[in-house]
Amino acid sequence: MQFLNKLTVPMAAIAAALAAPAMAQADGQTTIIHAESVITDADSAPTGRATITVRDGVIVSIVDGWSAVPEGADMIHLEGKTVTPGLIDLHTHLTGDPGGDFWKEATEPDDWGVVVGAKNARLTALAGFTTVREAGSAQHTAFSLRRGTAEGLIPGPRIVAAGPALAIVGGHGDVNGFRPEVNELLDSGYTCTGAVECAAKVRLASQNGSDIIKITATGGVLSQQGRGLEAHFTFDEMKSIADTADSLGLKVMAHAHGARGIEMAAKAGISTIEHGTYIDEAAARAMRENGTVLVPTLMAFQGITERLGKGVYTPVVEDKIRAVADQAKVFMGKARDWGVTIAFGTDAGVFDHGRNAQELGLMVAQGMSAREAVKSATIGAAKALGMDNQIGRIAPGYSADLIAVEGNPLADVRVLEDVDFVMVRGRVIE
Repeated sequence: MQFLNKLTVPMAAIAAALAAPAMAQADGQTTIIHAESVITDADSAPTGRATITVRDGVIVSIVDGWSAVPEGADMIHLEGKTVTPGLIDLHTHLTGDPGGDFWKEATEPDDWGVVVGAKNARLTALAGFTTVREAGSAQHTAFSLRRGTAEGLIPGPRIVAAGPALAIVGGHGDVNGFRPEVNELLDSGYTCTGAVECAAKVRLASQNGSDIIKITATGGVLSQQGRGLEAHFTFDEMKSIADTADSLGLKVMAHAHGARGIEMAAKAGISTIEHGTYIDEAAARAMRENGTVLVPTLMAFQGITERLGKGVYTPVVEDKIRAVADQAKVFMGKARDWGVTIAFGTDAGVFDHGRNAQELGLMVAQGMSAREAVKSATIGAAKALGMDNQIGRIAPGYSADLIAVEGNPLADVRVLEDVDFVMVRGRVIE
């Protein structure tokens, strides 16, 4: 079916051409894209005019100049636009929106997360993010979204989903703040104590559909307790989690703020550290030596700071936000100076979905070049996912995950905050 015979920007034309369904179907269809310029990857300079051919959701070729359009093919004409690889966000919470109403855990059904997630998946894709890692959700909400976007039923990015996070009893990631009997009723079933039980919970997560294992290795800012930014799990527990995940072909991502929790997680073999706020030289050394990647989520700190003093958060959470505010402005720059590998992630859901690309500017403010920041959100993030042979660059055989903007993001990352065109797996997002 040919939904697009000729497609030109602005986006209003795209929306009109794709009024129903929400996305052009990729199966069995050839699409020719004319671009003013193409950045094939963050290590390469922009080309001149070029033609990208997409077939069945996969990039077939990139050639110089604007080639003729074969009979029966769709054509997308992006005159004046730079086409780049779609961006990758390694830390999102599509099934939630920002706010301090922790009691919603007790009042809203898990199913509502799918409705919220469908809204946010679309916003995230339209913001230029063609792959995301869903970093913790109710048991099946993110998995349902994952299937919906994969099958083209919901407009949105490719989703790599963790499902419920593994946590210690009473720690960040475990339900708390209610009466004991309510905490028990809302328990996710993924808390664990001891190496054997933690291994079992990794297997349970794998059985139920997790693409990656998420653990809360230290306390956090938004949970309803004011203690515990250091390591929550023991080393043996973390090592058991990492080893069990590895035996199942899964990576582990660890929410971690305190330095000793970061260091322990890296030494245990966990793949990525989420946040990393209080990283020090010893923790950085452990990350370097073990190939552990930092996902700094700077927009999370920006988002929660914007809501201070507005009655959004409980007093205990407001105190923790104020305590971390200054550190949040410098820690990523320190980690970079200490040689830690950094990949892009935002914690979207703590702030409004669709603002994800603002993270790039915050990374530049802490010392990254524009090219480094873009690389962290493309090649670097793809490598952290173990998907660098599929996404993160524009090349034959790679997924047709493409975005178009005005200007050169390798010189000014802010141009990525205004995306004009998005294709995910060969499907145009309206």
